Amino acid sequence: MSVAVSARGRITPNAPLAPLVWFKSGGAAETLFEPADQDDLIAFLHDTDPATPLMALGLGSNMIVRDGGVPGITVRLGKPFARVERLDDTTLRCGGGTSGILVSSTARDAGIAGLEFLRGIPGTVGGFVRMNGGAYGREVADILIDATLVMRDGGVETWPLERLGYTYRHSDLPDGAVVVSATLRGTTGDPAAIGAEMDRIAQAREDTQPLRSRTGGSTFKNPPGHKAWALIDEAGCRGLTIGDAQVSTKHCNFLLNLGSATSRDIEALGEEVIRRVEARSGVRLEWEIQRLGAEG
Repeated sequence: MSVAVSARGRITPNAPLAPLVWFKSGGAAETLFEPADQDDLIAFLHDTDPATPLMALGLGSNMIVRDGGVPGITVRLGKPFARVERLDDTTLRCGGGTSGILVSSTARDAGIAGLEFLRGIPGTVGGFVRMNGGAYGREVADILIDATLVMRDGGVETWPLERLGYTYRHSDLPDGAVVVSATLRGTTGDPAAIGAEMDRIAQAREDTQPLRSRTGGSTFKNPPGHKAWALIDEAGCRGLTIGDAQVSTKHCNFLLNLGSATSRDIEALGEEVIRRVEARSGVRLEWEIQRLGAEG
């Protein structure tokens, strides 16, 4: 695919994506676009063929990029979209490329409670909004007022919470829509207490999750009435390997790249976990991690 449009941001053909995702595996983006700002993104999408596939990339924490790479356009929101603006005593407007750590830290400093759980989600606002991200008993649906989207044709729309159709780890956002900002609301709180809760969450993650490994975060959704990790453990999958891909021995709902695993290895391991869990318990796990691109 050739991109015959001008842009102020960076356009990179055949851009390797493995360095940009947590698993450190997978193929290249046919075209990687890093917009200079929202207007640059709008103009770029307006001038490209609307039939060209588009994927938005944040921190790359909740995805498997397949070895054949990602066709079409991959949009990566960088520093211009990693900003937080305080609107009032309880409300923040956050760019789509803002990390959960920055959002929760800004909320703490502003005395806004209720956003602490974002400290425990590895990713950016754009991904949180699309997936209704959650942790430690809360989710984005609890704090979102609205989200501003740049649609595939370059149009801009602001969707209120009700239009997003949130359920567990799901929204009704259309494919090709890029979340450029979101308005989040908490409650007034004491910065010291908010900070203490954030520290508790950070320590809980450190104690229970393989944070220093090549991983994609939580792999499978929790089925109703069950914890995915417990089902995986009961099925004897703790430490299971395919190639250099492994089910974490620290937290069974995390898959690891021990060094040279391909995305095919990682995905095959996940499918084997699904098979074994269903055989053992009758429960069929559903992927929470996005699997994107073409088979290698």
